[in-house]
Amino acid sequence: MDEVHLKSTIGKLDDVIDEVGKVIVGQRDIIEELLISILAGGHCLLEGVPGLAKTLMVSTLSKTLELDFHRVQFTPDLMPSDIIGTEILEEDHSTGKRFFKFRKGPVFTNIMLADEINRTPPKTQAALLEAMQEHSVSYGGERYELPKPFFVLATQNPVEQAGTYPLPEAQLDRFLMFIRVVYPTEADEVEILNRTTGSYRADLNRVMGAEDIVALQSFVTSVEISEPILNYVAQIVRATRPADSPVELVKKYVRWGAGPRAGQALVRCAKAKALISGRFAVTLDDIRFVAKAVLRHRILLSFQAEAEEIEIEEVIAALFKGVPEPKSPIA
Repeated sequence: MDEVHLKSTIGKLDDVIDEVGKVIVGQRDIIEELLISILAGGHCLLEGVPGLAKTLMVSTLSKTLELDFHRVQFTPDLMPSDIIGTEILEEDHSTGKRFFKFRKGPVFTNIMLADEINRTPPKTQAALLEAMQEHSVSYGGERYELPKPFFVLATQNPVEQAGTYPLPEAQLDRFLMFIRVVYPTEADEVEILNRTTGSYRADLNRVMGAEDIVALQSFVTSVEISEPILNYVAQIVRATRPADSPVELVKKYVRWGAGPRAGQALVRCAKAKALISGRFAVTLDDIRFVAKAVLRHRILLSFQAEAEEIEIEEVIAALFKGVPEPKSPIA
């Protein structure tokens, strides 16, 4: 991709956010985090109480991107074959011979919305997570590649725990970002009422296609990050581990800290954030912007933290206060 085309494509990212904003009121940071996850080539988990437009946000984003989209409602009776596909018996009408043919499931798409992923049993969750990790599906001894690009945007409801199957920490780590969707501001809530109870109808335009996304994904890795900021990321991740941490809140309330994958995710997401902002070098602001979504599902709090109602966001804030920032000209 030449420089002119690259700048033009990067400029479309703001248009994508604006298009989604025609339907989703406020939540700009969350929409941006979704885009960061896509550009960084990872998958994203959204958590929030019912009615905060998590599903609508993902479906609207898919409409602004010229990509194939499938939505699967996860339920307790959903089987792995309902996601990855299954073999069916077919007959060749010219010869009369019967043969098995693999019929692809909804995972064979560019964007898959896994709605309420914590409502389906671990066996089905594992089948999806394997496809997320390998970007392919194995069935009957054959390997089937998934389309490029491929993203899973999953939602889960934190309120109702009866009849749910929470994702274990090792499987949560497969998601590049874990985004919490919060209640709208008062002004945004008034605007939501105005749009949804009147005659307003959003006319969405498709802004970017698969080629644009793949090109930007390739370029994200070329975004510069200075050695001091790389060292800072490593120090932040290491400070999440109670045995080595200089942060008192971590020593007191964290049972398990983040692994090296957290540092990789911080750098990848910060590079994508820099690109969305029209820059080709990572700053400390980029690291701060993506830190909560990258770290909140990779740090396991202790029972004492739960008893004392200590939130993971408090621990992440303490990390950034307790680890000295680098003296870098672009930090």
